[in-house]
Amino acid sequence: MPAYTLIAPAKINLYLEIIGDRPDGFHELAMILQSIELADHIDIRSASTESISVYCDHPQVPTDKSNLAYRAAALMAAEFPQAFSKYGGVDITIKKNIPVAAGLAGGSTNAAAVLVGIDLLWQLGLTQSELAQLGATLGSDIPFCVAGGTVIATGRGEQLSPLPSLDTIYIVLGKYRSLEVSTAWAYKTYRQQFSDTYIRDTQDLLARANAVHSGAIVKAILNQDALEIAHQLHNDLERVVLPEYPQVMEQRAIFAQQAGVLGTMMSGSGPTVFALLPTLQQAEAAKQQIRKAIPNEDLELLVTRTITHGIRVTS
Repeated sequence: MPAYTLIAPAKINLYLEIIGDRPDGFHELAMILQSIELADHIDIRSASTESISVYCDHPQVPTDKSNLAYRAAALMAAEFPQAFSKYGGVDITIKKNIPVAAGLAGGSTNAAAVLVGIDLLWQLGLTQSELAQLGATLGSDIPFCVAGGTVIATGRGEQLSPLPSLDTIYIVLGKYRSLEVSTAWAYKTYRQQFSDTYIRDTQDLLARANAVHSGAIVKAILNQDALEIAHQLHNDLERVVLPEYPQVMEQRAIFAQQAGVLGTMMSGSGPTVFALLPTLQQAEAAKQQIRKAIPNEDLELLVTRTITHGIRVTS
């Protein structure tokens, strides 16, 4: 049976600004997204039946129709019924390395890998743009996960403008295994508390979203200035998540105190906190110091780095 193995990288947000409400009920966002080396491995192979099956080595990951990887395969079957009829179903095996419910796009990158894998299995010849358009119907992060790298994301996160790829910046990630933050809750709560700051006029809304293209953090990325990038880190959702989750607030403060840390922030809706560091040695040292400061084994600590790509096929 034909089969492919794909690498599905996680992402962090270097910038997340909530600008206002969209007519579709989502928020108008301006974000800078960054791929990181931490990745899941996805094996996808043709099945002997017309079924879609998902397997995963992590007990918290559902393997039913609610899994985004399953939904990605079902979408491809619906969009390309002749290919589905010709090649049959797929077996999808997910090896999880990305923490679950962490704000690191773990589910989205799995779905992106399935789109890429089925395109190869069924010999569809889709472009990266076409795969991204399909992914956008399932989730706002999926188009980015397909392409990866360093991008400005606007709209609800699906409109992408590539930036020059960052030279390697090392990252310490920390996520409490037992702690989850609902993305829907975070955005709903932000709307309840801060909607009076939203831009209402549609043209002003789009203009503000586009203004991030000339913002300070973009200039820092263009200059490959890691220190200035760290100074310009911003995440509006910290305003609601940190007060509600004191563990995350304390973790963020401890990250910021470590030697060599250029900057620290919560990624997306959390609860993962990350710190940026210039070298691998400093990142490893910071991880050790954080572990001493927070000996709780429920806190998973990982060292990774920025990368320049999204989904990759390894075999």
